[in-house]
Amino acid sequence: QVQLVESGGGLVQAGGSLRVSCAASGRTFSGYTVGWFRQAPGKEREFVAAINWSNGNTNTADSVKGRFTISRDNAKNTVYLQMNSLKPEDTAVYYCAADWRPTSMVVSARQASYDYWGQGTQVTVSP
Repeated sequence: QVQLVESGGGLVQAGGSLRVSCAASGRTFSGYTVGWFRQAPGKEREFVAAINWSNGNTNTADSVKGRFTISRDNAKNTVYLQMNSLKPEDTAVYYCAADWRPTSMVVSARQASYDYWGQGTQVTVSP
């Protein structure tokens, strides 16, 4: 069982950048797809981006495509979400999640696919 620890959230002005990290504890990310989801106040949690740890395939939501980039660092067993050109509507709690898919190339955007979740990290973008 993998445990997820998010870090890197904070307050940034619109147009700025922020990087959030998701580190694995207890085991490596090998065999997992790791995703980022977010939940804004009063809204449902939504998919942001995900990466297949083994082959590096990614999936990114249209709402953040071109601004957000997901990547992985094998040596640090960590997944990053680089967020550029941030907008106030990006304000949310960002959650890291892991989906055990050792033989699949699918990078799911469905929350139900993800078995393990982190506690979340707050990202606030001021106007």
